[in-house]
Amino acid sequence: MIVATAGHIDHGKTLLVKALTGVDTDRLPEEKNRGISIDIGFAYLPTPDGNLIGFVDVPGHERFIRNMLAGVCAIDEALVVVAADDGIMPQTLEHLHILDLLKVNRGIAVINKIDRVPPARVAEVAQSVRALIDGTALAGCPIYLVSALTGNGIDALRTRLLQDVDRIAARQADGQHARFAIDRVFSVQGSGTVATGTVFNGRIAAGAHLVVSPGGAAVRVRGIQVSGRTTSEARAGQRGALNLAGTDLDKASISRGDWVLGEALHHPTSRIDVHLQVLATEDRPLAHFTPAHLHLGTAAVPGRIAIRRGESIAPGEARIAQIILERPICALHGDRFVLRDASATRTLGGGFVIDPFAPATRRHTPSRLAQLAALEQAAPADALRALVEVMPEGVDLKRFEAAFNLDAEAAAALYMSLQLAILGKTDRIAISSGERARLGEAVLAEVASVHKQDPKSLGIELSTLREKTGSPLPEWAMGQLVHELAADKKLEVAGNRVRRRGHDATSNPEDEKLWALILPQLEMDRPLPPPLKDIAAALRLPDKKVSDLLHRKSRRGEPVKVADDRFMLRATVLRLAQVAADIAAAKPGGQFTAAEYRDKAGTSRNHSIEVLEFFDRIGYTQRIADARKIRRPIEQALK
Repeated sequence: MIVATAGHIDHGKTLLVKALTGVDTDRLPEEKNRGISIDIGFAYLPTPDGNLIGFVDVPGHERFIRNMLAGVCAIDEALVVVAADDGIMPQTLEHLHILDLLKVNRGIAVINKIDRVPPARVAEVAQSVRALIDGTALAGCPIYLVSALTGNGIDALRTRLLQDVDRIAARQADGQHARFAIDRVFSVQGSGTVATGTVFNGRIAAGAHLVVSPGGAAVRVRGIQVSGRTTSEARAGQRGALNLAGTDLDKASISRGDWVLGEALHHPTSRIDVHLQVLATEDRPLAHFTPAHLHLGTAAVPGRIAIRRGESIAPGEARIAQIILERPICALHGDRFVLRDASATRTLGGGFVIDPFAPATRRHTPSRLAQLAALEQAAPADALRALVEVMPEGVDLKRFEAAFNLDAEAAAALYMSLQLAILGKTDRIAISSGERARLGEAVLAEVASVHKQDPKSLGIELSTLREKTGSPLPEWAMGQLVHELAADKKLEVAGNRVRRRGHDATSNPEDEKLWALILPQLEMDRPLPPPLKDIAAALRLPDKKVSDLLHRKSRRGEPVKVADDRFMLRATVLRLAQVAADIAAAKPGGQFTAAEYRDKAGTSRNHSIEVLEFFDRIGYTQRIADARKIRRPIEQALK
């Protein structure tokens, strides 16, 4: 369990953590000299079962809210500390706003310094704290009265924290890629670069190869410490330290705000679509293109809030917006964030990421708004189910898996449970099974229509088929759908044309009559059948008419096109191939020359070369210098 303090400066947060754990979290000399916390500090409290509670002590001064936000980005519980003498102060309110925006819903309110004031004042402050907290996500949390200086009430508070460890469920780590938010980087002599932070997702094992994002440096995890103890693995919900090694890595190349994560999650983004809640305490609406600082994870990045020109978000209102950042960050669906103003002096609001890979254009079209509504669903199954209904063009699964942090096994289980149709291998999209069935029927109907209108047609080109059916799929996905229909023996694909299964473009009275005239010409094959022009001349027909029929019939495999102007019956090709096989069988090493083939086949030199070059093209023979050898059976080559 990770617990963070929250509250105004000098309300005793650091002393409270020391009273609970024995650890002074102020590590910087300036913190010691000034007596205030400047950066986040860390301490640990052992539990009876051998685990640890990790404490993140955050600075309370308004100048260090950025550091405070880095400390509370991934906590399980908050300790909201209010001094009994001061009562509720400005940073008490701002810290509570931040916790509320981050949806921290487990916590304890601690009234500190009760030794300084009368009991009536303590009761008054406790009552005001209760009224304030009950308007936030921490509503109903317990209130403890303590003095970190004298120790009064500390044992009871510590007991409550130890009990809360059992109440908080462990974070999900299975089915996710690892993601670790860096809050501090330093060098250790003899070990190299060490990054401390919190594991947001998945598991990180010693020896793992990961990426520092958004920079992109490849790293190897040399060692891991969790709560100060060396271990072989850190998992979601744990604070730890990673000893990193990498050829492109040095201390200057990584810093607070970066992530160490699985390569599948390394998709730096400068535009995120978000669900944004503006604080009700703001005195004016949030206008389009307002500059702001985004705090997400441990990162703080300047950017602008894009709504719609001329529109605004009123105080207390929530709506979808896009945040355009000055530099890339790493973000995932559901990540909580806080927005502060351009001068970083005031919290404006916050919310959660809907789409970490937001488009720059067409942001307000009905189609895009429907997609965003689907993506507002928290659960991957609900979001994907809704997406496929509003995206007939298909959902980009690589992008979806990265946005929702699904590993291959979790993604496959999800797609199976939703009974989706998946198209593609490297590029993959998902459509509903109903949409796939509808498109399949449309394809079959269009192919049948083409053949009905023109029985001589060789089929319909894939690009034309996509247009005629009104398919919203990208061309490559439409191609896979067609090939799946062919694999199911519902149609045939020949080159770039799609035709009805078993369709013969020459199966009509006119073509059959013409074929009956041409066939005897092709049967005169000793040594070779006549070329196309000679056949046309013998039949007193136009060259084009004979050529058209022979080319259409050859696409069905009979006759076989040997050259642009020569067609042969399959039986002729087999006979000529056997000539080559007989010569090869009689030669040492199986190699023969064109001259040897010419003599055996009884053809001219040019005609022999024509036949042998055809055999080379289909892979029946292989040319080696001036000789050839048989490469594979002719039946295989003719398939």
